[in-house]
Amino acid sequence: MRAVIINSFGGPEVVEVADVPVPRTGPGQVRIRVAAAGVNPVDLGTRAGALAAGGLMAGEGRVGLGWDVAGVVEESRADGFASGDRVAGLCDRLDLPTKAQADYVVLDSAAVAKTDLDPVAAASLPLNVTTAAQALDLLALTAGQTLLVTGAAGALGGFAVELAAARGLRVVAVAGQDDETVVRGFGADWFVPRTVPLAESVRAVVPGGVDGALDAAVLGIPALAAVRGGGAFVAVRGGVQPLPLRGTRVQTVWARADGAQLAGLLPKVTPRVADTLPLTEVAEAHRRLAKGGLRGRLVLVP
Repeated sequence: MRAVIINSFGGPEVVEVADVPVPRTGPGQVRIRVAAAGVNPVDLGTRAGALAAGGLMAGEGRVGLGWDVAGVVEESRADGFASGDRVAGLCDRLDLPTKAQADYVVLDSAAVAKTDLDPVAAASLPLNVTTAAQALDLLALTAGQTLLVTGAAGALGGFAVELAAARGLRVVAVAGQDDETVVRGFGADWFVPRTVPLAESVRAVVPGGVDGALDAAVLGIPALAAVRGGGAFVAVRGGVQPLPLRGTRVQTVWARADGAQLAGLLPKVTPRVADTLPLTEVAEAHRRLAKGGLRGRLVLVP
């Protein structure tokens, strides 16, 4: 089969589509014939060596790419799944020789959810929607409380706004000026352009500061300053979270695959696909994602 791999770190030119053996299933696993696989910033960080430099993965050897997958179960050695089931899943391990960007992927059944969504739409969701939900769980806010979401027009931020609104939270969304209509459509109560002073602007609409912040744009201290004393703050990247000033509870969300959770989330959010590309154009997908400005996920179609 074909699989997207890297054998060294560097730019998009180090990404290869290699011929490798079809992975075998073990007890409790399913093999999925991949119909679509998302491309995420973590793939770019893996390829560039940033994750290895941060001690999150080994610094040498073949590494597969791809976290988000949708397709059809070809073989199941797990209860609850059968050949022919349409599924989506999350491949959350970094240290695998092949991952979701391939013709086939093997996942633990606990990382897989059945779905009737179009596979391209489904493949745009698992990592970001799971991260958003697990970040909201860490914040532990209750209905009626206020939440700041930075990067609210991006994949993670947009899902966070949708899910927070569904939980009854009142959301202050930060994004580019042209994205106000979009983020209000996700359910944001207030909009703050990212070009204005953040803390002062947020506190102007929520006196005293918001109860919590989900910093999808990795702004750090400016976002923390918008949170009331004793509030909650969730960072989405390790090593960049601010200090817990004013008694703020600061945590980092580390997404984990949870098929049962994913099954409940898939119907609750709006898939956003920026474009589809053949698996063989994965390097171009890396270049386009690195340029920024996309609204939705790039999805590879084997």
